[in-house]
Amino acid sequence: MTLERAYLASTDPSDGPAHTRFLILLAGLGGMLLMPLVFNAAFYRILREPFVVWHSALAVSLMLTILISSGLSAILLDFPVMTLSWMATMMFGLSVASGAMFTYSFVEPGRLHPKLRGALPYCACAAIFLSSFHAAFPFVARPIQSTIYTAGFAPILAIFIWSMIDALRRGSRAAKFQMVGWAPMVVVGLTRLVTGLFPSLNSEDAMLLFYFGCVFEVMSTAMGVADRFMTLKKQRDRARTEAELLERLSECDPLTGLLNRRALEEHYTGHRADGFDTLAVIDLDHFKAVNDMHGHAVGDAVLKAAAKALQPNANVLAYRLGGEEFILLLRGDEAFDLAERRRQAIPAMVALTVPGLSRPVTASMGVSLSSDAASDEDELRSLFERADKLLYQAKIAGRNRVLFEGAGTQKPSPPTQKIAPAALPGERAASRASRH
Repeated sequence: MTLERAYLASTDPSDGPAHTRFLILLAGLGGMLLMPLVFNAAFYRILREPFVVWHSALAVSLMLTILISSGLSAILLDFPVMTLSWMATMMFGLSVASGAMFTYSFVEPGRLHPKLRGALPYCACAAIFLSSFHAAFPFVARPIQSTIYTAGFAPILAIFIWSMIDALRRGSRAAKFQMVGWAPMVVVGLTRLVTGLFPSLNSEDAMLLFYFGCVFEVMSTAMGVADRFMTLKKQRDRARTEAELLERLSECDPLTGLLNRRALEEHYTGHRADGFDTLAVIDLDHFKAVNDMHGHAVGDAVLKAAAKALQPNANVLAYRLGGEEFILLLRGDEAFDLAERRRQAIPAMVALTVPGLSRPVTASMGVSLSSDAASDEDELRSLFERADKLLYQAKIAGRNRVLFEGAGTQKPSPPTQKIAPAALPGERAASRASRH
């Protein structure tokens, strides 16, 4: 039929304008297949899934099929008719193969029987082999070769239809788009198959339906690709949101809702770059007595009230270091005042939130200022050691007070004295009791 159409297109001018209009229609249909290629290129940059590549291969093979198997080939391609013949055979095999591989990679996991999914690559290989052999040796067994060639595609078509039915039965959304798109092609395939196997029947090309089916199939599956893209995007967005939530939970103190030490250590460099150059260590005074006299439930309520008094905002970041100890990161010229107002708010907030305590709950604080000369990895440890030293001095001086480290800066606190560096919280757990 390809030979016959190529010959008629080049020798029979009787159709005139009608034939020209038909060729323009075919050219338009072929051009429509270029658009999915553009979308696939954009999709593949974001979502590197193999089904996008196979869908592009399917669109290209069907576009070339329209070009080669119609009268357009005689106008646009200056090839001998025999060349067009084997090219049309090869394009048909490539279309079947790319369609099988598209189904193999496009149907969602768990929505297609493993044996049927595994059979699809073999169907693709069989289609390439049949088309290659028939194109290379078109007249080896002229009386029966075309019938054998056509019959060879019967099991491939059967497996494909079976796969679609199985995927639909299992609730595949991808199979719905494919089944709608392939419907005209399946009708054409069955028509060609029946008339090819039984020479006594009249040959029904159904070529116009085939050309429209090519475009309809690619457009329908392109919608399926877009739908699958959005589904995968939603899944990845959901997974990313869950991961971010888990990360936030891992950096959050479950009792007070403040950030924890892990969050401080992991994000300090970024906060330092944003101008947070002041660190304050706050410790509740005589907190052990609260637990001993009123129980741990009341002690937890006191910790929650203290955390509420710390009031994080754009210039203040609050962390619970552990036990009754908190840390503030601050920035701006009023960093000390911001920290001191929060320390002084703790007794009032505790009294308001936890009535019935035998004595007010106060807090002591040490504040240190960052030095631009320190490196990022050593700066946090140095800041904490100096602020912790000042906190320890405030405890010795009578508690319920603040000591501030400031080079030549007047602050409402006694000057800091140089003493040996203090250990980190984990290294001084045994000496905490002396503070209370």
